[in-house]
Amino acid sequence: MLRLYDNKESRNGYKVVLLLSHLGMPYERIELDIFKGASRTPAYLAKNPAGKIPALELDDGTILAESGAILWYLAEDTPYLPDDKISRAQVLRWICFEQNTHETSIAEARSILLHPERNQGRAGVILEEKQARGNAVLKTMDDHLAANEFFAAGRYSIADMALYGYTSVAHEGGFDLSKYPAVQSWMERVAKQRGYVPANQ
Repeated sequence: MLRLYDNKESRNGYKVVLLLSHLGMPYERIELDIFKGASRTPAYLAKNPAGKIPALELDDGTILAESGAILWYLAEDTPYLPDDKISRAQVLRWICFEQNTHETSIAEARSILLHPERNQGRAGVILEEKQARGNAVLKTMDDHLAANEFFAAGRYSIADMALYGYTSVAHEGGFDLSKYPAVQSWMERVAKQRGYVPANQ
């Protein structure tokens, strides 16, 4: 059986949980207290030298790390990853956007507000910077979704799952999603997909 090393607060892990649920694939979820160093132990570092979650352990013991790579692997030969090259490139574009631009603003603003004790010195100006960048990210998403039902290939895909993870908790980073009606409508469509599960389930 697949093993998913994860932490419930992480929305990177939730993206993988969401896809596994859509696919109806059984797995064992292993909770790691990353705030107490559980992802930095020798045993875990032997599995994922980057010391990050999520990591997915396959039946043969192979370890896959990085949420985007895990999503791509699991989605191969399923409706959640298109076959044609242009559509696949569009999916990858949004996954890269999520990791390089979306997460580094929205997820980091959320972390600062959720864990002030761990982020001393990062509040104030840095939080404002993250929120300004995050609002620009949400505007980019809103503009795209004003003309598209989903992010890539004209249908629900792992691009949507990747972006949904931290967007669904953007309010915890101080973002007002009511300013982005197309994003809100898209989130409602995601929640109606077969096999959808909310976070922390």
